[in-house]
Amino acid sequence: MLNTTIVLLIVLIAAVGVILQLFLSKKSSKWLGLILPIITFAFSLLYVLNIVGTDSLWHNMILTVSTLLLFNISTIILLAIYFGCREKLKRKAQLEKMSIQDLE
Repeated sequence: MLNTTIVLLIVLIAAVGVILQLFLSKKSSKWLGLILPIITFAFSLLYVLNIVGTDSLWHNMILTVSTLLLFNISTIILLAIYFGCREKLKRKAQLEKMSIQDLE
């Protein structure tokens, strides 16, 4: 029962994060949509900085790269949402500009 609750809580937090990212990305300021990706990237860097080193250089490199890749999945998803929303806003602005030019 506890595991199900934890999974549902994680899914709820992820859904709220995606909805918030959609909301922020649709705003006119381009910097608002970059807030969540910057935060998730900063957390991924914190995880990398907390890796305890071993004697093997290869082991440290593999551990660092895999940690960066794993913890930046959310950053990549949030950036994809951001760029998708910004592209729609650009297209809408271009259509409005064309329609204004057609009226003149």
